[in-house]
Parts: sequence; C-alpha cells; structure tokens
Amino acid sequence: MAKNKTLAADKNERKKKLAESKSEDMPPKKKKLTPEVEAAESLEFEDLTAEEQRVLERKLKKERKKEEKQLKRESEVEGQEEEPAKPSACELALKYLKRWSKKHKEWKFQKTRQTWLLLHMYDQEKVPDKYFNILLDYLGGLKGSARDITVQKAEASMREYDVSETEEASALQKMSRMRDVLQLLS
Repeated sequence: MAKNKTLAADKNERKKKLAESKSEDMPPKKKKLTPEVEAAESLEFEDLTAEEQRVLERKLKKERKKEEKQLKRESEVEGQEEEPAKPSACELALKYLKRWSKKHKEWKFQKTRQTWLLLHMYDQEKVPDKYFNILLDYLGGLKGSARDITVQKAEASMREYDVSETEEASALQKMSRMRDVLQLLS
C-alpha cells in the first residue's frame, strides 16, 4: 500500500513539473501548432505512461481550443466595427414617402415615419421640394387627430411668423409651405 502511495506521489510530482515547465515554455498567446511541433512535444513526454500522455494531450487540446475561441472572438469584434451606419430618420422617412407614392399596394403605414414627416415638413433641408409635393398628396389622406393637430400647429406657426414679419428666405419658404398645408387641410 505504501508503495502505491509513493508511485501516485511520483506521478503527481511529474505532472506538476510537466505543467510548470509547460507554462514556462508557452508564449502568452499560442498559435496553432504544426505537426512537427506537436511531435517534438510528444518526444519530451516519452517517460510518462500512456495514460499520463493522454491526460496531457487532452489538456493541451483544451488550451488550444480556448486560444482558438479567443482569436475568433477578437476577429468578430474587429468585424463588427466595420459595419455600415444605419440610415438616418430623414432617409427612412423620405423612402417611406416615396414608397407611398410609387408602390402604394406594397406600402405599409408607419406611425414613426408619419410623425417625423409631420414634425419636419416645413424644413426645406430635411424635406426637399420634390418630396414636399408628394407629402402634400400624402397629407390629403390624413384623418383624425393627426389632421386636426397638424392644422392647429400650422395656424399657430403662421400667427407667430406674421407677428415677427421676418424677411429671411428660409422663413418665407416655411410660411409658403404652411399656407399650402392649411389650404389643403382646411
């Protein structure tokens, strides 16, 4: 019985030494080993029993898999940074409006796009003139509280611009657009 304990202790000592020497020899990041390197490693461990060699090989295999997963994760993170940016709300709203005018059967109502269009319809930079004409057609079909609120906001904005009487080109353009909306919806 004492003999078995000493044999087991010897095996454990060999394993510890092997693990220590292995950790000292290994670079921090290990690349995939070539068959020649693997053969050289196996020659170093010839004094181990077959079972010890299998255990060691399994450990090495696990370490290699961990490193491969880590490399894969790092490459995925790098790939995510290169994704193109999402289209802006302006682009999405104008596409929505264009789809409404061209492919009305395939068009689907989207509250967020309509809201964006109603909030920014007087801004010539966000809704260019060619889209504003389409927007006027779209507003012709506007119903319910959205129609009432749009009329109220347009009237309030017109009163505000009448009081200030600005002569800037952008203000005049906005007033012209407000008049068109009020004529259409009133």
